[in-house]
Amino acid sequence: MPSKKITIAIDGYSSCGKSTFAKAIAKEYGYIFIDSGAMYRAVTLYALNRGAVTVGKSVDAAKVVALLPAIKIGFQFNANVGRFETILNGEVVEDAIRTIDVSNLVSPVSAIGQVREQMVALQQVMGKEKGIVMDGRDIGTVVFPDAELKIFMTADPKVRAMRRFKELQEKGDNTTLEAIEANVRSRDHMDETRDISPLRRADDALILDNGNMTPAEQMVWVKEIMNKL
Repeated sequence: MPSKKITIAIDGYSSCGKSTFAKAIAKEYGYIFIDSGAMYRAVTLYALNRGAVTVGKSVDAAKVVALLPAIKIGFQFNANVGRFETILNGEVVEDAIRTIDVSNLVSPVSAIGQVREQMVALQQVMGKEKGIVMDGRDIGTVVFPDAELKIFMTADPKVRAMRRFKELQEKGDNTTLEAIEANVRSRDHMDETRDISPLRRADDALILDNGNMTPAEQMVWVKEIMNKL
C-alpha cells in the first residue's frame, strides 16, 4: 500500500460495477468515494423533473444549463443502510437517479459542455486533498490525468445488462432485460462518440475485464497492484 494517500481514477463502460468496486476500495483503504456518474444522474433527474429533458431522449441543452446554478450535489455515508448516498439539494436521491428513465437520458445530458465543465470543476475540488477513489467516464483522462492509479473497467454488454437487470429487479423495477441491454449499448455508443470528453482508456490505465470475476476477485486484483505502489 502506498505510504502517502493517492488518487485512484476508475473509468469504464456503464454497468461494469465501477461504483461498487470504487466503494469497496474506499472502504478497504479508508479513502473518500466520489461517484461522478451519480453527479451527472442527479443533474439529469433535476432536469427531468423540471421539463428540461423528457423521456424519449429529448434534451433541451439551454434549459439544462439554465438549471445548473440551482443544483447542489454532495455525498454521505448512511450507516443505517450501509451505503454511500447521493444528495441533491439536501434530498437523498440514490434510488431516484438509478431508474431506467434517468439511465436513458444521462448520456446526452452528460455530453452538454457546460454540464461537464461544472461537474469536472466540482470533482477536482472534491479530490484536492487526495485519498479519494472516483469513478466515471473521463476521470483518468480529464478530471485527474495525474492520478497515481488509473483503472479502466470493461465487460461484455450482455453481462452488464444482466447485472443491471438483477439490480433493478431487486428494487421492484420491471424493466425488461431487452430494454436494459438496448440502453447499455446505446450508452456505450453515446459515451464513446460524444464530442466532449468521450469515454476512452487513458494510456497508462490498467484494464480490468470483470465479466467473469467476483467482487472478491476484483479486490484481490487491486490489492496486488496497491501493494506494488
